Amino acid sequence: MDRAARSVPSLNFRPAGASLVGPVKYAIGQYREGVVVLARSQDGLCAIFLADKAEELCDELRVSFPTHSIREAVGELRQELSNVVALLEGRECESDMRLDIAGTAFQQQVWKALCAIPSGEARTYGQITRSIGASHSSRAVANACAANRLAVAVPCHRAVRGDGKSSGYRWGSSRKSALQAAERTR
Repeated sequence: MDRAARSVPSLNFRPAGASLVGPVKYAIGQYREGVVVLARSQDGLCAIFLADKAEELCDELRVSFPTHSIREAVGELRQELSNVVALLEGRECESDMRLDIAGTAFQQQVWKALCAIPSGEARTYGQITRSIGASHSSRAVANACAANRLAVAVPCHRAVRGDGKSSGYRWGSSRKSALQAAERTR
């Protein structure tokens, strides 16, 4: 698939603070740089977290969704896990993903703009701010990236500093660099 033709995932936005529907089901998998957990609500993927150890990911799920029943569903989430691992390793997904994420109106604008950046490319925080016509600062875009619970599906790793260099990333700067490199070499 052409990098520019990458489809934007189906986004189900909930207002900031709005609760997920149904239980949270999860699956854990391996990829080149570590371990990934994905979690799905009734409405779509609600979390994709990255770490070195599976235990860290389970703890992060419990903290992120303290009022929800959380249960493992590896078989049920096999295709979604395969898609996420493909993205993490710089490959295209085999099918579209439906995402379920809560955020402020500004965060939602930023996340949509990130999803529109073609694979293998990057935009500065300032470019993202201007692309959504916001009067917010680049720091506000960086904060929206940090609030993203959907690593790689909402590709915050494509946001860079004004000088084009990589900057912080919720799941570690080395993972951000690895994701960027994997996409560029595809």
